Amino acid sequence: MSTATIPTPHTTGYTDDHAKAGLDATFPPIETWQNQFKAYEILVDDPEFTSVCPKTGLPDFGRLTIRYMPRESCLELKSLKEYLFTYRNLGIFQENIVNQVLDDVVKACNPVWAVIVGDFRPRGGISTVVTATYPREESRPK
Repeated sequence: MSTATIPTPHTTGYTDDHAKAGLDATFPPIETWQNQFKAYEILVDDPEFTSVCPKTGLPDFGRLTIRYMPRESCLELKSLKEYLFTYRNLGIFQENIVNQVLDDVVKACNPVWAVIVGDFRPRGGISTVVTATYPREESRPK
């Protein structure tokens, strides 16, 4: 009979609480103003976006890009900046940030479409780029 040991599955110590961290936070409203034109794209870039890892408490740095085609209203930039500043001291995973921002942008201005990209700086030699789109499509891109 073999005495080989079965490898123990890798555990990272992450919990469901870590996975949900920050999702119940209260964010300031993103204000809007009435759009006057049709069929154009707006790109908003935050090259100094910061948040906090919910497990380690260490800062995460990245670039957050918001692209959208407005319908009746456009995002007001000062309130958007204040909204994004809320993440500076918030423990939340990078993937959750991008999806939360998308949900809040859609709620604020009901765009024709929107794409949020979080391009996060390397940690431990690995960088992460997270993209969320509206309308949401469950299948992989073609």
